[in-house]
This record gives sequence, C-alpha cells and structure tokens, in this order.
Amino acid sequence: MGVMRLIAGLLVLCCGPQVALGQSAQESKTPARKYAATIESLNRHPLPEWYNDAKLGIFIHWGLYSVPGWAVLTPEGTKLSEEEYIKRNPYAEWYLNTLRIKGSPTEAYHKEHYGADFDYYNFAEVFDKEILNWKAEKWARVFKMAGARYVVLTSKHHEGFTLWPSETPNPFLPKERQHASRDLVGELTTAVRAEGMKIGLYYSGGYDWTFIPGPITDWKMAKSVEPQTPEYGKYADAHMRELIQKYQPSILWNDIDYPKSGHPLEIMAEYYNAVPDGVIDDRFGVEHSDFTSPEYETLTDIQEKKWEECRGLGRSFGYNRTEGEKETIAKDTLIYLLADIVSKNGNLLLDVGPEADGTIPPVQMDRLEALGAWLKVNGEAIYGTRPWERAEGTTGEKMKVRFTKKGSAVYAVILGEPSGKTLVLKEFEAKAGAKMSLVGVSGELKWKQNGEDVEVELPGGELPSKYAVAVKMEGME
Repeated sequence: MGVMRLIAGLLVLCCGPQVALGQSAQESKTPARKYAATIESLNRHPLPEWYNDAKLGIFIHWGLYSVPGWAVLTPEGTKLSEEEYIKRNPYAEWYLNTLRIKGSPTEAYHKEHYGADFDYYNFAEVFDKEILNWKAEKWARVFKMAGARYVVLTSKHHEGFTLWPSETPNPFLPKERQHASRDLVGELTTAVRAEGMKIGLYYSGGYDWTFIPGPITDWKMAKSVEPQTPEYGKYADAHMRELIQKYQPSILWNDIDYPKSGHPLEIMAEYYNAVPDGVIDDRFGVEHSDFTSPEYETLTDIQEKKWEECRGLGRSFGYNRTEGEKETIAKDTLIYLLADIVSKNGNLLLDVGPEADGTIPPVQMDRLEALGAWLKVNGEAIYGTRPWERAEGTTGEKMKVRFTKKGSAVYAVILGEPSGKTLVLKEFEAKAGAKMSLVGVSGELKWKQNGEDVEVELPGGELPSKYAVAVKMEGME
C-alpha cells in the first residue's frame, strides 16, 4: 500500500447507463465517447449508485511478497524515530524495500531463511508453483459470504510483478519473472462477477521498484523514488490500458501517484468511456476522483464527498506470518468500524492478505465469517443507506450508536449488546407515529418519548445477532 498511513505512524505505531451488479461492461451497450481528458469533463462523472450502495469491499494484496510473508512486529505504542519506523515497516508487502535497508530486521530474516545472495525476484518461481491449485471461485464465495459487494485485487504492487500476463515488457526483469504464470486477474474477475459482485483493480502507478530500486530510507526522499522517465510513463499508460480493455474493472484504484510522464487524464477519460459506471480513487495526483481513500484512518464527521477507508484485518495489507489473534482486529471492533464508516458516508475496503498459495489465514477467515454473519441479519441497516442528519449517539447504558437512513426509515445501530429490557436512545426525538422494530426480529416494538430521550422496549429472548443490533424506525421523514 501507499505512504499515507505510514507517514502518519512515524512516531507512534498505532492500531452513464448503469450496468447491473455483477454484470460486466462488456455485456452492456458500448456507450458513445462522453468524457474528454480534462478535469472539467471528468468532474461531470456522477458517482454510481452501486458504489454508494455497496458499503463493503474486499481488498486483496497478493504477490511475490506473499512468499516470505513476513514483517517484524513492534509492540503497539512503541515510539520510533523515522529511520527506525521505516526499518521496522509493518507492511509485509514492502518486504523488498525493507530488505534493501542495511541493518533492518527484514534483511536479517531474509539472510537466515533464504541466504544473503537470494534475489527477491527469485520468489517468482516459488509463487508460480504455489498458485497451481488456487481456485478463484473459492475466494469469490468467501468474499460473498463475508458480505462484500465488490472486490479489489492488486494487479501490480510496488515490486513491479504483475498478476496478469501483460503484453508490455518490463525492461528490467527477465521475462519469466515479470508476471504470474496464470492470469490471476482474469480468473478472479470472472469468478467475482459470477457471484454477483463487482471487480476492481489496484495498480501501483507511483512506485515501481524495478525502475527505481530505492530503497526508501527517509520520507524526504519518497517523491524522488517515483519513476518519472518517459519510458515509465509509457509503461504505466500501457498497463492501465491493458487492464481497462481486458477486464473493464468497476473500480480503477491507483496508488501513491501517477507518473508525470504518463497521461492520467487520458486514461481516466478512456476508462469512463469504456466503463461509464466505474469509479476512480484519489491517488492519481490530479484534481479528480470519485472518492477519497484514507488509510487506517476513520473520520469524525459526515463527509459530503464519498470516501472509502482501506485497511488490513491486521497491521499489514500483505500476508504477515507473524501476525496472530492479538494483531488482528477484534470481531466486535470490525463490525463497529463498518457501522461508523457507513454512518459518515463511507465504504470500508477491508484487506485480506493471502498466503502465496491463496490460503486465507484462519484468523482472517474468522473475522470474515463473523462480519458476514452479522451482515446477514443486519445488512438492511447498512446496504443502500445514506447518512442521516447526524452520525453519532449514545444509549442509556453508554453504548455508542451510529445512525443511517433509507427512505423514510432511520436505523440506530447499537455498538454493543443491550442488557436490559429497555433501550434508551439519549438526546433523540422520534416522530409521532413512527413504527419501530428490531432488525432481524418480526413485530413492532413499543416506544415512548421521555423528555429528550426515546425509550424502546426490546423483545424478550436472545438478540438476533452478536456484537451489535439495529433498531429500525419507520416514518421518520
């Protein structure tokens, strides 16, 4: 992933015609060329309803770095200098960069396990063997089970290795080490669409460590290792055009920046003309995007512009074999995070870091299953909703509340499990005649306004789901 969250963590290591969902743009009529390569034209692109409705996507970081699958763990709260933080980078997908830093834990790990003379790109042969039995369909079923409405795969990360058989040769790598032996992008695209989800593709336009090896040892040099040669601009443009033409992704997710020697506005216009209901992130280095992309960072207020938080289930995006239960987000925290983001006009792009053979680590599967089970009951309060007049509230038991709305209904998602028979929504005024129910339970709930608060009588028996419940209030508008 990019440097946004890494920079924030330097001192403290912290925790047009719309295509139907799942339908490829190839199945719809080819639109007239509507968009030109100007900011003014691109800014006329509307945010597609499917993206606004989706709320949850799965991010996948998978590449050569998944073979070693290692980054050093540093206890949370440890204060580190800038230099030490970069040496102890928690992002396992940055393995090549930290490997090149003299005296880094990654350098020591690599020497111990692979030998000092083992070239990073030798992992390509290992990766190709590991992926022989990978099943794209299995992944797609897992992500649908987790409640995702779209999936974003890293087609090329900073290391330069591509997960599709690119027709654009890399001048700095041997042919057999330039891309995966299978069209992983194409296979997953087909499988994801077959399950009724959208497919998005991540591309590292800003960094390619085959063109400028680095390493990055000081954030002051971060911009200087972005390749800007005419050669790289043509290379990135060609890659982007391949991805658009071959796969027509519903999301074009660029990272870090885009080379100034490339043509990002032309790429964006070509993309929208090919995929009119596609979306573009805000990391192309130009003043156009469909959404912003904070990384490991939640926002405090409802945002006017659509946003999407990307983060891993652990501290890393790529697979890190040293991460376990302690380093992985708790089930209840994950569910609360999703509700919080949605209440503030955001989507959650939740990252899975598979092992080299495509195995999703058990601790990550555990979280996906918990999230999927909760959404199966409470998805009505999440999918297709919009922010209400305010995002936050509290209960009489001092549990946090997040509000969403859909039509005339307002949903109060309680971030916890109420213990009493009466749920009190503090400083909340319900409209007279509103009908209340508990999502996942049939029948109306009795309620009354008591001064500035609303008291809701909960049904007897077990709550419909663990970790959080949602109250539906119809007739609020």
